[in-house]
Amino acid sequence: MNIPSFADILTAHDRIKPHIHRTPVLTSRIINELSGAELFFKCENFQKAGAFKARGASNAVFGMNDVQAAKGVATHSSGNHGTCLSYAAARRGIPCTVVMPRTAPQAKKDAVRGFGGKVIECEPSTSSREAVFAEVVAETGAEFVHPYNDPRVIAGQGTCSKELVEQVAGLDGVIAPIGGGGMVSGTCLALSNLAPQIKVYAAEPEQADDAYRSFKAGHIIADDAPNTVADGLKVPLKELTWHFVSKHVTDILTASEQEIIDAMKLIWKRMKIVMEPSSAVPLATILKNRGVFAGKRVGVIITGGNVDLDKLPWQ
Repeated sequence: MNIPSFADILTAHDRIKPHIHRTPVLTSRIINELSGAELFFKCENFQKAGAFKARGASNAVFGMNDVQAAKGVATHSSGNHGTCLSYAAARRGIPCTVVMPRTAPQAKKDAVRGFGGKVIECEPSTSSREAVFAEVVAETGAEFVHPYNDPRVIAGQGTCSKELVEQVAGLDGVIAPIGGGGMVSGTCLALSNLAPQIKVYAAEPEQADDAYRSFKAGHIIADDAPNTVADGLKVPLKELTWHFVSKHVTDILTASEQEIIDAMKLIWKRMKIVMEPSSAVPLATILKNRGVFAGKRVGVIITGGNVDLDKLPWQ
């Protein structure tokens, strides 16, 4: 297992700076009052291609040598990683193929194609996704950039928390959504080196709580096809992300579908920013677990803003 180091985050940040935004940190007095905590929202919904995954994808694409890159890149994704990999591939001028569940939001399929990526649809299960993807790689010889179980991707995602601690002093905790665990792993790697006193929390939907159950059991438990409004959080942990989650995460907290939708609506209403359901899960769990965060300074990573505006979850 090739485990990324903190030096890999520093190298990644230098490599990807021309291709990403240093996203802002926003606050809300009203949401602070509702939560009883001081919350600092790291707004990766304003990132290139609309999601934090532009960081890991850009690190992978621009870290390849020219011989590798010539064959292009490929991945499987419910949306944001595929979009961001297509974005990075377009910046480098190489082809990109993305295997996506047929049930993925149309907005995310359109986004992949908008950056010049090729979409191949599969059934909405991890097993189907991986089987169809194996055929794509055999056919194209493209470099596989896994959405999260890839040291290059984890190092890239770690640059987000590196920026956050440069932007906000004195944090007690940082919380991010967890699906496959790429962002949480990068957060663990960055903070364990930069500010080991900061606790890392992960937030997950109750209806896709395999990371929560894995954390409690002490080994990976994978669901094949969970159903949740948080479409970016349906994938299971893998060996590399489990390494970081099992060693560095303080706790994994869950929220119901209604709590996620309510939190998403609250941020839209009070902060006037567009975020997708997956990004609302951390706030939903903070509001549900006020005792855990009361009086604390907490960084909240808003992971993306690629929402289907024609199918908002409260409509």
